[in-house]
Amino acid sequence: MADPRVLGIVLAGGAGTRLAPLTDDRAKPAVPFGGVYRLIDFALSNLVNSNIRKIAVLTQYKSHSLDRHITTTWRMSDLLGNYVTPVPAQQRLGPQWYTGSADAIFQSMNLINDENPDLVVVFGADHVYRMDPRQMIAQHVEYGAGVTVASIPVARQDAKAFGIVDVAADGRRIERFLEKPADPPPLPDSPEESYASMGIYVFDTKVLVDALRRDAADEDSRHDIGGNLVPMLVEDGCAQAYDFLNNKVPGATDRDHGYWRDVGTIDAYFDAHMDLRTVEPMFNLYNDRWPILTHVESLPPAKFVHDEGDRVGRAIDSLVSNGVIVSGGLVRRSVLSPGVRVNSWAEVEQSVILHNVHIGRSAVVRDAIIDKNVVVPPEAQVGVDKEYDRARGFAVSPGGITVVGKGQEVRR
Repeated sequence: MADPRVLGIVLAGGAGTRLAPLTDDRAKPAVPFGGVYRLIDFALSNLVNSNIRKIAVLTQYKSHSLDRHITTTWRMSDLLGNYVTPVPAQQRLGPQWYTGSADAIFQSMNLINDENPDLVVVFGADHVYRMDPRQMIAQHVEYGAGVTVASIPVARQDAKAFGIVDVAADGRRIERFLEKPADPPPLPDSPEESYASMGIYVFDTKVLVDALRRDAADEDSRHDIGGNLVPMLVEDGCAQAYDFLNNKVPGATDRDHGYWRDVGTIDAYFDAHMDLRTVEPMFNLYNDRWPILTHVESLPPAKFVHDEGDRVGRAIDSLVSNGVIVSGGLVRRSVLSPGVRVNSWAEVEQSVILHNVHIGRSAVVRDAIIDKNVVVPPEAQVGVDKEYDRARGFAVSPGGITVVGKGQEVRR
């Protein structure tokens, strides 16, 4: 098949409860990331950069900020027939919400019928990575697969948290798809690793439509792509795996080639931020040959002021966004989103500070995530004493990261 017609579907309807309190009033794909981005920008950038520009984003829970971000940021050319459009749960088949990822597509079958593509590419909306999906599509077409599942090698001791792809000796044909197995099967050529599904799929349209209808008729199904649809197609003998490490993205460095992070928990979200800020980052935001696209607010440049004794405005090993003012404070190993203010003698260390947070004089923020518009008063501390943080009602992750939610009051 030469130059197949491709429809992109991005699944953005999950509740994201493991990322609370950051998801208490926003969908997980709308959670800010890396200073100026939203999580969904990574999936959409990968699709658009590879010239897949007919994209439906299926939304459901707390979708207002996500819908607004998509409609104001991801505007394609109508003249060329391109679009990125949010599609809420339409309830075309009855008064029910999506019951799973497969059901979300089944309830939105009109999108496929209207576009009549040759292939449907399905992406999750909450992972951090770069990928050229056209290379995965090329393998899918070459080998005549019904579904191709993007997969990445992970250590077997970590594989229990993922859907695992058990491949044949050729490293491509899927023999079993196992949901979070207790004893993950090893890769044929690497006994200490297993293949984890990345939640990225290429479907032949006819195969997808048939599988969705069969799944919808199964009352015992959870109507999930990984849990139900892919195992069904494995039984049919038409499921194959694509090795993400073979994907070559322009401008990638040896260090960030093959980088992929599921940021579904607070600790994973925090760790992914820390991957951005080093001299040679694990994930390089500065690759202009495969840019991560987003809307950037019209704010002035970041500013660092005061150089008097111990009152010095500075940021070290950190990402600092537009509109930030570091006024006589110290920022180390942190990511600051637009509009943040760090006042004199304040210290911010190994933290993620979201939009318009104000950190007062002589305050200390350490090993923390602070959501939008929070005010940390002068001399207050966040993240220093975890028991005190819990007593004040702040979430503390298993990895010891304090999270101050949007609108929470910080007291000394």
